[in-house]
Amino acid sequence: MNRRFIFLLLLAAGAMLAPFRAPAPLYYTPGEGWYYEPYGQKADWQRPRAKDQLAVAEQAFTNKNYNVTLHAAHRVVRVWPLSDYAPRAEYLIGRCLETSGRDEAAFNAYQAIIKKYPHSDSYEEVLWRQYEIASRFLGGEWFRVWGTIPLYPSMDETAKLFSNIVTNGPYSDVAPHAQLRIGAAREKQKDYPEAVKAYAIAADRYYNQPVIAADALYREGVAYQKQASTAEYDQGTAAQAIAAYTDFITLFPNDPRVWDAQNAIGALKTQQVEGNFKIAQFYERNKVLNAEQRRDGALVYYNEVLQLDPNSPYAAQARQRIAQLKPRAATPPAS
Repeated sequence: MNRRFIFLLLLAAGAMLAPFRAPAPLYYTPGEGWYYEPYGQKADWQRPRAKDQLAVAEQAFTNKNYNVTLHAAHRVVRVWPLSDYAPRAEYLIGRCLETSGRDEAAFNAYQAIIKKYPHSDSYEEVLWRQYEIASRFLGGEWFRVWGTIPLYPSMDETAKLFSNIVTNGPYSDVAPHAQLRIGAAREKQKDYPEAVKAYAIAADRYYNQPVIAADALYREGVAYQKQASTAEYDQGTAAQAIAAYTDFITLFPNDPRVWDAQNAIGALKTQQVEGNFKIAQFYERNKVLNAEQRRDGALVYYNEVLQLDPNSPYAAQARQRIAQLKPRAATPPAS
């Protein structure tokens, strides 16, 4: 038998047989976690009434003794779940978890308040605290496995957190901001269609809040523009971006981003011209189509180039190709 194993076995046996008691035994309580308690002493944070138990949690939180705060607050929620003191205890749990950097667990603690105590006086504050947590994940904070080990950043999970906030209070003060952040998370994820949807919802639902509606409409245009830049032949997306920017300029003419929107429209039209020119070239080179189909398809898109911007750098080339293709179209087939 391995000597090291024998040594460890004897050491463990000696520890079990030794006549001593640990000065601070380790206890685990479901929902509260692990804590140390001096041997032979009753936990000095436990109280027989909910009000007094919450007072212990409050005082411990003020003293920044978050370990005691968690245990005392958990006990309020566990022993007196229907008392008037339970929502505040749940709130203190969330605050402690935030302080210790356990943001996911804190978000869930606040979510418990939303679900179990919807008439809590701290409802609006809880939503804002969830918003602050989700914003930290939007800024790059990592999600944790088992609530402990940092594993990865995730814009998909972040978008879901903001979505929960909107669901919790769609017409609360925080909801419009959370809806915009859903779009921002999807943009970081490069899921531009979902970003567009999020911004469109914000613009429609909160149309009576000019700051939110303007921001949503402008960002919708930006998301469309980003999507158009990733799809060379998807001219429809560029057109949707131009439409969003145009609506933004029309509805909010005094917004400082109008100049940016106008420049974006110019860039998009240039992109449309280039895209149509490339599609025309694609038709000309496509050997799958017959000669007539290649010619007719190319003519449609070369003409589109001229309609979009007759003064663009591609316009001269488009006119030249139209002139070369049209005579062939007029030539009658050989008998």
